[in-house]
Amino acid sequence: MRVPTILLALFGLASATSHISERSNRDYTTHDYYALHLDPSSSPHEVALHLGLDYDGQLDFLDDHHMFKAAKHPNDVVEESIQALKHRRKVKRDLSPSPLDSIKFNQKQVQRKRLFKRGIIPRPLAGLHDRDAVVLPETTNSLLERADVIKQLGITDPIFSAQWHLFNTKEVGNDMNVTGVWLQGITGKGATVCIVDDGLDMDSLDLKPNYFAKGSYDFNDGQDEPKPKLDDDQHGTRCAGEVAAAKNDVCGVGVAYDARISGVRILSAPISDVDEAASIVYGFQENDIYSCSWGPPDDGRTMDAPGLLIKKAILKAVQEGRGGKGTIYVFAAGNGAAAGDNCNFDGYTNSIYSVTIGAIDKTDAHPYYSEKCSAQLAVTYSSGAGEAIHTTDIGTNKCTNIHGGTSAAGPLVSGVFALVLSVRPDLSWRDIQWLTALTSVPFYKQEKESEWQTTATGRKFSHQYGYGKVDAWQIVELAKTWKNVKKQAWYFSPWIHVRTAIPEGSNGLSSTFEITPDMLRVANLERVEHVTVTMNVAHTRRGDISVELHSPTGIISHLSETRRFDEAPIGYIDWTFMTVAHFGETGIGKWTIIVKDSIENKNKGTFTDWRIKLWGESIDPAVQGMLPMPTENEDKDHDVDVTTGVIGTTSVQPKPTSNIIVTTGLPTRPSIVKPTDSPNASSTDSSTGSPTSVAQTPPSESQGESAGETNGKLDEAVPSPSPTGSSFLPSVFPTFGLSKRTQIWIYGALALILIFVASLGAYFFVQRRRRLRNNPRDNYEFAMLDDQEETDGMLASTTRRGRRRRAGELYDAFAGESDEDLFSDDDAEYRDESREHLPGTGFAGKGRPVNEKDDGAQSDDDEKGGLVR
Repeated sequence: MRVPTILLALFGLASATSHISERSNRDYTTHDYYALHLDPSSSPHEVALHLGLDYDGQLDFLDDHHMFKAAKHPNDVVEESIQALKHRRKVKRDLSPSPLDSIKFNQKQVQRKRLFKRGIIPRPLAGLHDRDAVVLPETTNSLLERADVIKQLGITDPIFSAQWHLFNTKEVGNDMNVTGVWLQGITGKGATVCIVDDGLDMDSLDLKPNYFAKGSYDFNDGQDEPKPKLDDDQHGTRCAGEVAAAKNDVCGVGVAYDARISGVRILSAPISDVDEAASIVYGFQENDIYSCSWGPPDDGRTMDAPGLLIKKAILKAVQEGRGGKGTIYVFAAGNGAAAGDNCNFDGYTNSIYSVTIGAIDKTDAHPYYSEKCSAQLAVTYSSGAGEAIHTTDIGTNKCTNIHGGTSAAGPLVSGVFALVLSVRPDLSWRDIQWLTALTSVPFYKQEKESEWQTTATGRKFSHQYGYGKVDAWQIVELAKTWKNVKKQAWYFSPWIHVRTAIPEGSNGLSSTFEITPDMLRVANLERVEHVTVTMNVAHTRRGDISVELHSPTGIISHLSETRRFDEAPIGYIDWTFMTVAHFGETGIGKWTIIVKDSIENKNKGTFTDWRIKLWGESIDPAVQGMLPMPTENEDKDHDVDVTTGVIGTTSVQPKPTSNIIVTTGLPTRPSIVKPTDSPNASSTDSSTGSPTSVAQTPPSESQGESAGETNGKLDEAVPSPSPTGSSFLPSVFPTFGLSKRTQIWIYGALALILIFVASLGAYFFVQRRRRLRNNPRDNYEFAMLDDQEETDGMLASTTRRGRRRRAGELYDAFAGESDEDLFSDDDAEYRDESREHLPGTGFAGKGRPVNEKDDGAQSDDDEKGGLVR
């Protein structure tokens, strides 16, 4: 459908002013809503008319993203129209332009309940209980110190003395070490923390002095004030009190008691992706820190990540929020430890943009609920050992002493970050992560000291506690003199194909990829911060799989662990794991991934492929571009140069290099090839117990140049190098530059063809000899014909029913010819014609089966001669 130009001009004018903010109220009970990413040159009104939808405006928080709506309908009308267009073009060859060509992404919005609070949860079964409470007496010195702090700061809040996480007088030293920061006058002023949760009671006298209405909104009910309404809507208010409860005569105080606090309500009802995306960036120029104590279910079987719109929104806030310094996201690690859950199965907590925070109890021990993973940056105090967090509750003057879980840990660290920003508002989101990694305090309570690895920065790292417990004093002190990190750079490897069965047992299957200095130089990457691994593992029981990443310096990241409740028969499908254990590494050298299937049972798996991404500080920030927005298939269609890992529109140009590392004998994903073992794969050595290895071999210089000519498209195949001496045949046989495995396929196929031809020749020979012995007219003597007679005779045989042929005529005509002459390509036409004459073939013409009506073309002699069929 075409729209008159004048109408489009009018619509274009309307489009220029038709924007919808993050606060738009959508009624999903009466309408369907569609989010579309359109080409900027297109008219959203033309798209709307073509689809029969109403244009609902442009999203303020995502460029070129628009909303459309229509009356409720069970189907996805946008996707159906796109598929119909594709079908029409394929079947009818209709290549005329369509308004649908401008659609880059489309998603029908569905409200779902998929995010859950991470507060206090029931204790697990016997044997997994939290430790018994140990009541210690308060020491005289600690009581005097606290009294002095109260006096100097003028604290009159009635429950401050119970807020052990702020000043612990029993387990002395087991607190956030924050009072010394307050005494310097650093109390969070100038920083804003947004609690994304189930609401915030702005009428509480403990929160009202610091409540920031402009940064608040209710996305569940579409209202300006995120007022708690449901019976269990107290979670967000409690978190807010931890951060910024005012210093007054109500309840206690927050870590940053002079910071502004805002609230965004999303957890009290199902929510669509577009509304969640809007909520997570709401007011991202005024809200500095987003505290998120929620995520997918912590049940030990769920594997879930934010949708594309949410990922785009977060990247938008990280790149543009806080005036370009980047929004800071703090996520609670999760409460599923008792169920064997791991925070790397949560796409929110394993994002490089998230500061993931776990919990410890008042004795510095691990509580039963707090999950561990390689993506966890640090921990802080929460419930356990008979205590919980004392904070604000719903009501004008109401408090609680039962707040806990990792839900309570995350907001406390958000408060610490508010203190840091009040001193250094110029710090970026990555500066905050560096400061956390460098100042958190390792400790050895339950975990053995040997389980803490020494990283490239000289700091200790543990999967259970990250870099240790957050220390407010130390992080603020370092922030005062901290030099901001340079712009973010990144290196993306090509897809590394394995396609090998995972051996059962504790050894596993390994695959190695080497990153060279030239790769990182061209990628403009100086030192590593985050490492992500995206992988595909097919398995009939996902919970059986575990994955390790070994860096060139020997640091081990446990990317995933087995989960006893995870029965999913699908393995990992383009799932991305993340680790923060490699902060400060150069990234140069061999990175090895090991996939294990350590639970021996009937369930089996195959390691399909993987790719590694290094994220960190740039060498030259002046030439470093911005990371492009993710796409629907971000790990398949980014413009990645397989020789350098440079992606997107970065100003650092990819250059061919002679020392690239590629997989041996396998194309770059997603090309589909026949499953095969890697040519360099070696089985597990039972004597050494080493994992099955799939090595990556560097190509020659010429091959490196060939790889550099792929125009940077990830979907293009990478040439397979042939290492010296890789041929299994004598030197007279060419290797074609291929691996041994591929050579076996080629030469094996040639051998089968030769065997088939020889067998066919032998068959004809045996049949002829048999016929010669059995046919009494084999002694027939042929009369020589001249050319004209021969031509006339051949024409007659094909046109006259009465023309009769002799039984042995065809085979005598072939006498003396070799198999090669008989089946050469030059005689292809002759062979096809001859099929009508072959006895015993079941054909009476070109591809036409013999039937009773064709038998009349045979001679009477044939009927009497005992022709063998």
